[in-house]
Amino acid sequence: MFFQKTIRKTVEVRGIGIHSGEPCTLRFKPAPAHTGVYFIRTDLANKPFLKVSAMNVQAVSYQTVLGGEHFKVATIEHCVSSLSALRIDNVYIELDGPEIPICDGSSLHFSQALLQAELIELDEPRKYCYITEPISYTEGDKHAYVLPYHGLRVAVTIDFPHPMIGKETMDMEITEQSFAREIAPARTFGFLKDVEQLKSAGLAKGGSLDNCIVLDDAKVVNPDGLRFKDEFVRHKMLDALGDLVTLEMPLMGHLILHKAGHDIMNKLVKKIVSQPQSYRFVELGADVSVEAKKFAQWSV
Repeated sequence: MFFQKTIRKTVEVRGIGIHSGEPCTLRFKPAPAHTGVYFIRTDLANKPFLKVSAMNVQAVSYQTVLGGEHFKVATIEHCVSSLSALRIDNVYIELDGPEIPICDGSSLHFSQALLQAELIELDEPRKYCYITEPISYTEGDKHAYVLPYHGLRVAVTIDFPHPMIGKETMDMEITEQSFAREIAPARTFGFLKDVEQLKSAGLAKGGSLDNCIVLDDAKVVNPDGLRFKDEFVRHKMLDALGDLVTLEMPLMGHLILHKAGHDIMNKLVKKIVSQPQSYRFVELGADVSVEAKKFAQWSV
């Protein structure tokens, strides 16, 4: 359970891009130990590839976009958040266009596909980023912290001036089980008043009530309502887990976010990488405390 993981077989997820509106197909494929997570654009000449890394994040407005010299991969967060929760260290993700399928606006389809592919352990130990000193990043009233902790715990607070949202907070241990039950089904959301602005900017062409919670000035427009009373903060936690994958190794720490989106998360991850005195690399079973080992035994 302390070894790196990949998947046994190739699986496919189909859909449309929420911003492009174009059909797209994604394939998860097994990768050997020490590979990490790579996107491969199969629709382009020579099939260029790009590692999921904070250093390759090109844009963080409304979505997380990875960018190479001549190509990009957009809206990666829902897809890779499942990798974080399922502790998948090594995988190739083939994509036949510039955007990930939005599916139903959550991580459910990706998690289900990965479980269908069967998770397998490799013969190399997993290396963790084990936080030893607090690290923080602040911009105005947006804050992001990571504190020492034996495991992975995430606390998120959002505050929107809307009667259906307001201030919501969630704090939980992230395990495969808690993610599947509490986080993966939470959908992305947006406001009806912003639709025209987004579309004029070339975004949200594929957005609909089938893949997004939409709110007007007073209520949720979707006929079926919410999956959770606090689905909004749950989705922000989902996004944060996706952005954590850009750290390039699993985090052991307590992540605390206040009104922090993709931009703040990207800056926090880069700050973690730039402060090696505040963390150490560990392999569970080798040089971590008994408490951390106990946590991993039930969480991985």
